[in-house]
Amino acid sequence: MQLHPVGIIGTGKYVPERILTNKDLEQMVETNDEWIVTRTGMRERRLAAPEQATSDLALHASKKALEAAGITAEDLDLIVVATITPDMFFPSTACLLQEKLGAKKAAAFDLSAACSGFIYGLATASNMIATGMYKHVLVVGAETLSRITDYTDRNTCILFGDGAGAVVLGQVPEGRGFKSFELGADGAGGELLKVCAGGSRTPSSPESIANKQHYIYMAGNEVYKFAVRIMGNAAEEALRKAGVDKGQIDLLIPHQANIRIIQSALNRLNLPEEKCMINLHKYGNVSAASIPIALAEAVEENRVNEGDCLVLVGFGGGLTWGASVLIW
Repeated sequence: MQLHPVGIIGTGKYVPERILTNKDLEQMVETNDEWIVTRTGMRERRLAAPEQATSDLALHASKKALEAAGITAEDLDLIVVATITPDMFFPSTACLLQEKLGAKKAAAFDLSAACSGFIYGLATASNMIATGMYKHVLVVGAETLSRITDYTDRNTCILFGDGAGAVVLGQVPEGRGFKSFELGADGAGGELLKVCAGGSRTPSSPESIANKQHYIYMAGNEVYKFAVRIMGNAAEEALRKAGVDKGQIDLLIPHQANIRIIQSALNRLNLPEEKCMINLHKYGNVSAASIPIALAEAVEENRVNEGDCLVLVGFGGGLTWGASVLIW
């Protein structure tokens, strides 16, 4: 079977209007701006309005991606939404988005791989196009993490925000598109980053609510050590599979979790900071939406040119990781 080259033909992003600053957090928990910036690099994050859910954020980003790709929602064959904060258990957020967009012929499903979800989604969708099964696929990373964040926990509430990023995948000319994917998981680390209650293991109850088990729990130091190791490993493995040297990277687009983790990856790849897209100071950690928001913003800022070599890399709960090499 001859595989078609597949790439990104349109990008879009959306972040809610409300801004939560470090100064705001100083009034909520025992912390301060200097400590947050030094430890994380974050200064602001966006919060969804009370009436907004994940599918609403995804809708805005998706419309922009479709417009950039020059196609309509009716041209879509599949919608994949990577999220850990769906509107509800079911139907999937992707199905809700399909209806909002009017993508009548598109199949739709959600994908759960936490902050690595967008890379997992790209790998899934690109293979479907490469084999000729589909022509156009919308891949979205969207989160409303503010709904599962405990704003009395100073260790986690400083980190997370809301937003959505979307891309349209399609066939591209020979020599362009995705050159490799590296996906991985280590379920033994699942206890380090999780929401304990609300599923079949610990159903929602007055006790689970009282014990704050519906909020994000993170063993910060252990996750940090994992991230520092895996970001570089995953990127290097994706480069090896693609037959691309570190020196050929034009832009690194990493998951926006912590500035020190990003700097560690830059050191590992021998890259200067100007070859990295960093926007966590504005949006914080938006989980599956971090990488597509950063990619869309890089395109907006004309930091991505035809023929550029991009490396996308992320890690997240599961524990999971993913990386991809892409020729724009």
